[in-house]
Amino acid sequence: MKDNELKEFLDFKANQYESSEFIKSDPIQIPHQFSQKEDIEITAFLMATIAWGNRKSIIANGHKLLAIMGNSPYDFVMNYDSKKEISFVHRTFNSEDLDFFFRGLNQIYKNGGLEKAFSVHSDFTELKGRIYNFRTQFLSTEHQSRTQKHVSNPMANSACKRLIMFLRWMVRDSKKGVDFGIWNSISASELYIPLDVHTGNIARKLGLLSRTQNDWTTNEELILKLREFDSEDPAKYDFALFGLGAFEKL
Repeated sequence: MKDNELKEFLDFKANQYESSEFIKSDPIQIPHQFSQKEDIEITAFLMATIAWGNRKSIIANGHKLLAIMGNSPYDFVMNYDSKKEISFVHRTFNSEDLDFFFRGLNQIYKNGGLEKAFSVHSDFTELKGRIYNFRTQFLSTEHQSRTQKHVSNPMANSACKRLIMFLRWMVRDSKKGVDFGIWNSISASELYIPLDVHTGNIARKLGLLSRTQNDWTTNEELILKLREFDSEDPAKYDFALFGLGAFEKL
């Protein structure tokens, strides 16, 4: 397929799958229950964190998270008492990890909030620097070493799929009713594609990727190609790649 044909195809698929129908089967439905910025951010961050495995299980555990937080995420985080016992498990993410996430978010919001924590970038590629600096700030709260695996590190060449997905939710325009578009400090042009096995495989079948690994270097290869198709909003193609894999089994 020639580049112009591939762009036309991906534009069509991105438009097809970025719709309110998408929300019904996606973990993004959980933060869509809220209207306050902080409630959306906190719920989206936690949902992105547990977004691996069976989607029904992710959504079910998202509802459990809301119950733990009394359906008031921001109020719960700002008044979190770590002495209160919580019970939660999603795959390898457990109650101890969740306790740290609540404490870490408490400190993040006492220092200006999640958007501010991602707004600073270093001398690295902008998004890479934003994620790295957020991770450094977040992990400055006391935690067990096992919990670090739940906050991916782009400097270790991790694909950082879940953090990239969270940033897509926060940054991309909300006009089609899926993403929230509540952050103005990051441009949609900076965003990457949440890369996993399925998205990577579809990208390779379409000739968008040559690398076989799914890591940060592959993120960069993929986004450079997709920016040729849309430099202002390359992350919209996440809907195309995901839809082709999850719904059409390409």
